[in-house]
Amino acid sequence: MKFSAFLFDLDGTLLTSIAAAERVWGAWAQRQGLDPITFLPTMHGQRAIDTIRRLKLPGLDPEIEAARITKAEIEDVQGVVAIAGAAEFLAALPVDRWAIVTSASKKLAQSRLEAAGLVKPHVIVTGDDVAVGKPDPRCFLLGAKRLGFRAANCLVFEDVEAGVKAGRAAGADVIVVTAAGHDLDLPNTQTIDDYTNIVPVVSAEGLLSIKRRTG
Repeated sequence: MKFSAFLFDLDGTLLTSIAAAERVWGAWAQRQGLDPITFLPTMHGQRAIDTIRRLKLPGLDPEIEAARITKAEIEDVQGVVAIAGAAEFLAALPVDRWAIVTSASKKLAQSRLEAAGLVKPHVIVTGDDVAVGKPDPRCFLLGAKRLGFRAANCLVFEDVEAGVKAGRAAGADVIVVTAAGHDLDLPNTQTIDDYTNIVPVVSAEGLLSIKRRTG
């Protein structure tokens, strides 16, 4: 299949930040009396404020708590690295044909991109840009719009269920990157381990597709 553009989630899709994120969120969960082992798998891929609101913990201001967590995540980038092959894959794409669509805040996304050594795209949609985060599709709709295309003509790269649901709800095809090791129950979903065995192909019309490396 050929696509007008590629839309990439960030954490777990282009870079690995799970250790840093779980250090920050694990400490926060313990302060709130939550079991980190049960809680941590539920917080990936969604905006911090949406995760906290969903818990409905008494006496907590979700905006204040989300701001504190985001600050701590910006300061902790230990172990944040690019997923294998991601930098090379992005470098091979036309700059006007791909975007990052992340639940992270703008400052957090920038911090992690720098830590991982990944280029910042011309178009990036963050959790600051939407009123409702993933699995709501509006983030991917906005990313496609800013590139000048319909989401239905784009391919979404994701790693968690909330993001997959958001991409599909936007009308896009979705491919799941499994490098982060999330336990997903998503039958009939195309997957890749990382970017080492695939390369982007750009047609004469500027449309994008993917082929497997040979040799």
